[in-house]
Amino acid sequence: MELSSLLSHHARYRPHATAVVFGQQRLDYRDFNARVDRVAHLLLGLGVKKTGRVATLLPNTLELLETYWACARIGAVAVPLSPLLTGVGLSSLINDAGAVCLVTQNSLLPVVEAVLPRLSTLAPPRILLIDGDQPPWGSYAALAAAAPEDEPPAAGVTGDDLINIMYTSGTTGLPKGIMHSHRVRAMYALLLGAAWRMTPESVVLHSGAIVFNGAFVTLMPAFHLGATYILLRQFDAAEMLATIAREKVTHIMVVPAQIIALLDSPDFDPAKLASLQMILSLGAPLPQPRKDQLNQLLPGRFHELYGLTEGFLTILDRTDAVKKAGSVGCPPPFSEVRIVDEQGRDLPPGQAGEIVGRGPFVMQGYWGKPQLTAEALRDGWIFSGDIGYLDDEGYLYLVDRKKDMIDSGGVKVYPRDIEEIAARHPAIAEVAVFGIPHETWGETPVAAVVLRVGAGATADELRDWINERVAARYQRVQTVIIKPEFPRNAAGKTLKRDMREPYWAGRASRI
Repeated sequence: MELSSLLSHHARYRPHATAVVFGQQRLDYRDFNARVDRVAHLLLGLGVKKTGRVATLLPNTLELLETYWACARIGAVAVPLSPLLTGVGLSSLINDAGAVCLVTQNSLLPVVEAVLPRLSTLAPPRILLIDGDQPPWGSYAALAAAAPEDEPPAAGVTGDDLINIMYTSGTTGLPKGIMHSHRVRAMYALLLGAAWRMTPESVVLHSGAIVFNGAFVTLMPAFHLGATYILLRQFDAAEMLATIAREKVTHIMVVPAQIIALLDSPDFDPAKLASLQMILSLGAPLPQPRKDQLNQLLPGRFHELYGLTEGFLTILDRTDAVKKAGSVGCPPPFSEVRIVDEQGRDLPPGQAGEIVGRGPFVMQGYWGKPQLTAEALRDGWIFSGDIGYLDDEGYLYLVDRKKDMIDSGGVKVYPRDIEEIAARHPAIAEVAVFGIPHETWGETPVAAVVLRVGAGATADELRDWINERVAARYQRVQTVIIKPEFPRNAAGKTLKRDMREPYWAGRASRI
């Protein structure tokens, strides 16, 4: 069950198949496996042992990818941290994980130096820089170059051993370290590769941050099957479209904001994207008008995944994307979903309640937080904190997050209902609805929007247009806020709480 054996397998039996493409670097499986072996020896040389936590503070780099696999090879635990973290946010996560090693780069060294006095488990030279040699900091490149290429001694890894601690993105509160085992990641590889119809000939492109758990839904299947994995430094619509056309990419995974950017790019040309077999949307609901647009321009490719890093998911398959429009699909094999009320009782089809699920992706728990684990994981079921309902055929439909729900005069207002209406306006590229204080009703909805390039609509015009089309008076937005862009986390998710929080300053905040 030791996952890096996948690389060893392909290095032996398909050594010249292309494994990784990053920038100008193209590595076959033999070369990539050798790099992973050297990094594994590097970590062992620093005293990293089985179960030791190795933190990374990096954007997308080849070194980040090979560190993941090197940790797996020696039984260490990779702890990916967002390069956007600073100050207490960074030091608290490093300390919480008990990291014994940190891999970062020169441009982020000032951030690390600023928190170094607060780090209880880390000190140079176990802080490695991938792009420099500055004593007392360790040089990743120099140490890796000096390390042997032979496979390190077997670490005795079992399926229950941890491979990752994934800290939640923090869109709804303080991050928690989610523990995933080698077995769980193996299930990502086996079950999701089948869901995406991947083969050894697939070409998988990823442009989002691989510190985000969603990256593993295509990363693990690609390396399990020995496919080609293309990693971009960051998302750029024009670069992504050009790469798809040039490399004949077959599989992509993107968040809704990226899909919108691709569709609105002047470089978007369906004819040049004919190689695509799968377009997977995850991370947040994609507005239905954009789904319709994608299914019209590139039919038969769209999949949508609803899931939690904690370990439950549903998949809207490409064969259901049109006939089950609005749904986020059904659980994959060996998984189950239920809708329950406040007392945990099952609700009938069509009735909204909390989404709970279980299956082979479920976490071991939150690192060092048994009480929070017990609240989220009950008898093997993950309680999501999301509101949804099932139709008569068992397909899941999202309503909203519990924490995003607006309580206006005792009436539950679900922002997503309003967002679906607003997204239909031709001037609106993106929309986020949230509640702000209201003297009479307690809360009232407002809509923040990002306009399409060249659109000239005013905030009042947009407010009136939305309010003429919502289903109920309590769904009317008080105002529309036009923003140049939305705040996002490393995964590309919109941070509603960052936009909502200023309005609640000095009040009993609901965040």
